Order: sequence, then C-alpha cells, then structure tokens
Amino acid sequence: MTANRRTIIALSLGAATIAAIPVIAQRAPTSGPVARYDMRAGTLSGFAAMGGGAGGALSMAFGGGGNKVQKELYLRLGSSSLPAKGAAKAEHFMPANAKLGKSVLLSTPKEERGYTDELPQKPKGRILIFWGCGEHAPKGQPVVIDLSKLAAGQMPPGLWTSTIMRDWGPSLTNSKTFGRWPAEDRKFVKADSSLIGAHRVAGNYSPEIAFSLSKDFMAPLSSNTAEQASGASLLRWNAVPDATGYLAFLFGGKMGPGGEMGDMVMWTSSASRQFGGGLSDWLSPGQVAALVRDRTVMAPATTQCTIPAEVRKAGPDFRMGMLTAFGPEENFAYPERPVDPRAAWNLQWTARIRHRSMTSWMDMPGMAQMSGQQPQDGQQPKCKKKGGLGGIVGGVLGGKDC
Repeated sequence: MTANRRTIIALSLGAATIAAIPVIAQRAPTSGPVARYDMRAGTLSGFAAMGGGAGGALSMAFGGGGNKVQKELYLRLGSSSLPAKGAAKAEHFMPANAKLGKSVLLSTPKEERGYTDELPQKPKGRILIFWGCGEHAPKGQPVVIDLSKLAAGQMPPGLWTSTIMRDWGPSLTNSKTFGRWPAEDRKFVKADSSLIGAHRVAGNYSPEIAFSLSKDFMAPLSSNTAEQASGASLLRWNAVPDATGYLAFLFGGKMGPGGEMGDMVMWTSSASRQFGGGLSDWLSPGQVAALVRDRTVMAPATTQCTIPAEVRKAGPDFRMGMLTAFGPEENFAYPERPVDPRAAWNLQWTARIRHRSMTSWMDMPGMAQMSGQQPQDGQQPKCKKKGGLGGIVGGVLGGKDC
C-alpha cells in the first residue's frame, strides 16, 4: 500500500468515525473504532415496489412478487484491520423474524461504484427546474438549462445539491477491509420481515458486534394527487409514525420524435432549489431537523403539498413523482463511554441503523392506475425498452433491458 493511500484511508477513517458516533459526540474516543457497521432499512410502496425497484442492487434486497409493499435492507461493515487468516469473511446473524435464515454473508467486492446522481434519460432539449409547494410557481421559475449549449455528454453544472452530502458509512475507500450485503447469496428481505430483536455481526477482520434493535421497518406511504381548478395538483399522503420529515420530487416532460424525451421538467417540494445528493439518501434525524428549519424538508406533521400548475403544464405527456419519509436512527458503541473523563476510551466498534419510507407514482394518459398494478407472485417484472417511455421508466426503476 502506498504512503498516499495509507494517508487517505487514515483521514477517511477519522472523518467516518466522527460521523458514525453522534451519540458520543461529547467526547472523542482515545482510539478506534476498529470497526464501523451501517444498516439502511427502507419501505417501498406504489410504483417503486413493482419488482425491480430504484436500482440494480435493490432487486437482490427486495421481498419478491406481487406485494404492494416491499422492503429493502443494506448492510455495510468497515474495519481498520486486515483479515486474521485467509480471505475476508463476515456474516450478520439476524433475529428469526427477519426471515433471512441463520445469517447473511457480507461479501468483499474488488471494486465498488460510487453513488452518483443521473438523469433517467438524457433529454434532447431543455431542463425546466421548479421548486416549492403552491398553486403557482413564483417569479423567477423555471430555471431553464439549455442542453444544446453544453458539451456532448456533459452533466449540467449545479443541477444536484452540493450542500447535503451522501453518507453511506463504510466503503472500500475508507476501510482496510470492507464487506456488504446484498450479496450473491440469493437472499432478500421479505414484505413481512422484521428487524426487532438481537443482532450479531462476526468475522475475521473486526471485533464481534452485538446490539438489539427496537425500531422496525417504517410503515408504508400511500399518496394520491388531485387536479385543482387552477391546474395545480394537490399531493396528499398518510402520516407515517416515526417520520422526521417529508420530501417530494417529480420529473416529467414532453415526448419528442420516436417517443424520446424532449424537454424535461424537474420539481421538488423544497422551498429552495435542492435536488439529489444526500436528499436521495437515508438522513439522520439531526440532519432532517436542520433541513425542516430551513424548509428544504417538510415538517413531520405535513400531509400535503400543492404541485404548481406550471409544472403540470410544462410536462403534459409524462410525470413520475416520488415521496420520501425520513425516519429514526439507532446508534450503538462498545465499550460505552467511561464515566471518568480521564479514563482511556478505546472504542472497538460502532453501529448505526437508519430508516426511511418511500412511495412513487406515475401520471400520464392511460396509466393513471399503473402504480397499483403488481406482477403476480413468482412472475418476473417485464423488461424495459431501451428507448422512449420504457427507457425513461427503466432508468428510474432499474428494470432489466430487453
């Protein structure tokens, strides 16, 4: 390992340690943690629950078949130690109600693709950007990005937020040894899986990690839209217990020749222009509280938002919306912080578990009820076409190519 790479890992581990142990932020540990564990637990409903989900990895994490509600679970283990013997090996032993068998294996990939924001399909014309809830878009909207003025393949600068950073905890780049799940073990969480109970993570490159969870997968979101006399759309949803805040996003546009996207329209419920980045992630309650205060995220008591009439008018042929309820977080550390502030605190491991619930819907002629149509149990989701509407939908839902 080069000196530069050792320096990068050391700096990354230090930053990750601070982020991973908010419950002990009053005092930094004397050393450690040796291992960091991260769990992401999500509930999907609506169009997002139709088999393939919002990305390729989700197809392995989903409960299968024709359920209208699916669940997703991501596990990530990072360690500052190399394997004690042989190849890296680690497994997570779950409570029986998780319905994942005795354990799931955390695989160590040779490489890992970073998480990036991408447009579902490159539009041919312009991107029209709106934000905020209300009957009409305020003066100064939309912001228009003319793609013909950009170099071929160039992502429009400033499109995605840079103020809310992604944080997936352990990774190949900030750990000496790393493991993750879903893996190639053909296991996935089911619609009735539960996380409550005792968990244990054991391997040959980290100390044993043990904790008990009291928070389960969040309840599903259910949403509907109703056209208003002004041409605006009223988006309404059910209040989800433990939700810390809500964020809505919509994209759509006009169809061009051959069914390809012409102008693309993007809208967010944020009171400021905030798209993608960490807002597409699992956020901690502390992060969400700050975002609620600056009106980037809607307060947990909110159950409706009006999508401006101009958004619907600008994208008359196709619209797809997504609504996220950010949820609670549980944190664990071993050993616990000493009572004596002068005592050494050599931290062995930390663990954090974050939650969210998401739903999505489609709004276009002839497909108003599509979000409620689910494949039958055992039936594979239909493949996506590489162009036109199929390509747009597949780009968002991660369907397989024909």
